[in-house]
Amino acid sequence: MTVAPSSLHISSDFDSGNIQVLEASDPLNVKLAIKPDSKSQHFQWFHFKASGLTPGQTHTFCLTNASQSSYNKAWDGYNAVASYDHERWFRVPTRFEGTSLNITLNAEHREVWFAYFEPYSRVRHDQLIKDAQQWSGCELLAVGQSAEGRNIELLRKGTGAAHKHKIWIIAQQHPGEHMAEWFMEGILKRLEQGSDPQLRKLLDFADLYLIPNMNPDGAFHGHLRTNANGQDLNRAWQNPCSQVSPEVFFALEQMKKHGVDLFLDIHGDEEIPYVFTAGCEGNPGYTPRLAALEARFRDDLKARTQDFQTTHGYTRDEPGQANMTLACNSVGEHFDCLSLTLEMPFKDNNDAPNPRTGWDGQRSMQLGKDVLSSLSAMVKELR
Repeated sequence: MTVAPSSLHISSDFDSGNIQVLEASDPLNVKLAIKPDSKSQHFQWFHFKASGLTPGQTHTFCLTNASQSSYNKAWDGYNAVASYDHERWFRVPTRFEGTSLNITLNAEHREVWFAYFEPYSRVRHDQLIKDAQQWSGCELLAVGQSAEGRNIELLRKGTGAAHKHKIWIIAQQHPGEHMAEWFMEGILKRLEQGSDPQLRKLLDFADLYLIPNMNPDGAFHGHLRTNANGQDLNRAWQNPCSQVSPEVFFALEQMKKHGVDLFLDIHGDEEIPYVFTAGCEGNPGYTPRLAALEARFRDDLKARTQDFQTTHGYTRDEPGQANMTLACNSVGEHFDCLSLTLEMPFKDNNDAPNPRTGWDGQRSMQLGKDVLSSLSAMVKELR
């Protein structure tokens, strides 16, 4: 017996939601488009809910403007994530066909959520900040304000003693890169483990300064790259403006106040299916000391986890050719410290693929925990 498909409803009016409905009269073949960031032409992030599915039927959702997205070469080899409960996410068959991205689902329930990556919600963020103070022993050191007035919390694990190294880790400058805050949750979860000997060594010699989400406005609005003013925050570090990029202005002012001995900027990469780091080798002030610290970090992390490698990544800058508007380069130059951008994939880690989940929140969290081990191993060498 053939089951007639029911009417379908598409919604994205929620935290990090992003989709435009073009044609939904045929519930088995829905035409959609990704909306650009407000005040910017960037787009790639999508997050929407489909209600009225017919269990047992195959539904196709066509993102018709995928070929015009910011990273249109990134769709090859990519599979979207889906969830029936907005908590447990899995990959679904996804095909890029010239101009459109076609997501296919053999429906098991009447409603489902789709997203570019496993979303990290503002509700979860708020709970993370509370738990960091209650269970991880962190101090809410300062609170900045985004362009739209959302809180940007700076947490510190440590006392601020003068002899301690200052390790800074910030995340989600690019709001669509939700794996970055999952990474930060991994760090904060490990900080709950007071008996961890590696952690005790790290905290004997360093304080941690943590900003779990640099771009709450962009994340809430379902942006890919920019804040509410249309500013790419990771292109605003050379001379940040308190009106256009107050998020960066706040972070940099706090860095100048407390000092920086190591800086990690946590991101996600649309195209490259590996975890990797990018350094500041193009900076005018780049030295053999910094090069040795970079190698030390990379070699240690590579030895600890199959989810990190040093073969694939970005092309290295030539000496003196760094883009000084990037956080990694600007902070590394200003504070003469080891400074790295850490990138995780939107796709999967091809060195250790998981066809069901691809790269996901749990793997991002584990990487955050592993990075603390590498920092512990080299903390005495930072200066």
